[in-house]
Amino acid sequence: MEDKAQIQEAIKVQGEVVRKLKSEKASKEQIDEEVAKLLELKVRLGGDDGKHQFVLKTAKETLTGKYGEDSKLIYDLKDQGGELLSLRYDLTVSFKSKYPQRSMTRGRYREFYQCDFDIAGQYDAMIPDAECLKIVHEILSELDLGDFRIKVNDRRILDGMFAVCGVPDDKFRTICSTVDKLDKMPWEEVKKEMVNEKGLSEEAADQIGEYVSMQGGMDLAERLLQDQKMSQSKLACAGLSDIKLLFSYLQLFQFGFSDLLFLFLARGLDYYTGIIYEAVLTQAGVAPVSNEAQNGTNAEESVNVGSVAGGGRYDGLVGMFDPKGRKVPCVGVSIGIERVFSIMEQKAEASAEKVRTTEVQVMVASAQKNLLEERLRLVTELWNAGIKAEVMYKMNPKLLSQLQYCEEAGIPLVAILGEQELKDGVVKLRVVATREEMDIARTDLISEIRRRTSEA
Repeated sequence: MEDKAQIQEAIKVQGEVVRKLKSEKASKEQIDEEVAKLLELKVRLGGDDGKHQFVLKTAKETLTGKYGEDSKLIYDLKDQGGELLSLRYDLTVSFKSKYPQRSMTRGRYREFYQCDFDIAGQYDAMIPDAECLKIVHEILSELDLGDFRIKVNDRRILDGMFAVCGVPDDKFRTICSTVDKLDKMPWEEVKKEMVNEKGLSEEAADQIGEYVSMQGGMDLAERLLQDQKMSQSKLACAGLSDIKLLFSYLQLFQFGFSDLLFLFLARGLDYYTGIIYEAVLTQAGVAPVSNEAQNGTNAEESVNVGSVAGGGRYDGLVGMFDPKGRKVPCVGVSIGIERVFSIMEQKAEASAEKVRTTEVQVMVASAQKNLLEERLRLVTELWNAGIKAEVMYKMNPKLLSQLQYCEEAGIPLVAILGEQELKDGVVKLRVVATREEMDIARTDLISEIRRRTSEA
């Protein structure tokens, strides 16, 4: 029997050959030929029972460094051909996710859907960023999920703040990850983590505490630009100047909030390079984070429903995947669809509101048997008139079943045909909500349905 160690080494070498051909975009025929050789080697590695044996390897991941302390949430492996496989807790590579889900706590999911809006390309400062925030505002307003607020910050402001507060350069990212917990933990616990676990001096932590308690709008940005410490950081001043520009554009967009700047907002992922933002639903209107919250009693905790959107600018990420290293500035936002749906369902249950699962305006039903052809004729008339109509796909459905279906699906009207109605040239129109019924001349049915659905 061949030495398995030699075969494993040959597999490793052949895997490198395959990867190189793929990276060089070689012809399919050439790649297939080398892959076949690789598969043959794997077969030869099979044990006595004829089953393949696999060698476990520690894998690398291109974006590990961009996840900061959350890199432990990336699960990596390589197949025996050397192909890199990774399971990430967000969808970064698909364009770059800005809405990570981390656990199974309330309102968080291990598997989820999200809706992304991203703008890529070279544009003047803060114009696309303002549009992203406007879109978030429009979506949450139209969905009528309840009161919400949008929080904005800039990673350059954070880094500048850390620098002037005496945080060593090599601790910027780890301290940023701790600051990011301020929406879930009181300041005293965050400070304890900074000092006891992260090794930050108590003096530096206290200085950070003074800044992260701040929130406001244009006035706060201007005040920080004049701040004795913050004004010493060119990075922070650049971020604050862009924030002011952003606020001016948002005013032109008739944005709904003025107090947007929250210095504790960090969004700990390391691929953010500029503006960052997050939308949070609240139960009792806009609830600012008070000084009391920062001193140990998190007042916002009692009203927060949870983050439903987040994003920011990530100018350095896409270029990592360009062979020529070209820079592609990007800004975007993600809406957490799963969480939005969950909140909408909870609202509907609490209000006993009937949620419509269809846009159908009228169901064409029959009161007796053997009227399928008549139902099909009528539903065709309604379709041709642009009315959203439906008919049950059964030869002789029971009238009660048809009416119950309309109640469950939220279809507002039922057009009922019977032998007597056909003789009289009328259709019995039933209002599902009130169970009111009236005979409508066949020639007037379309106009009557339009009138009633427009009023609804």
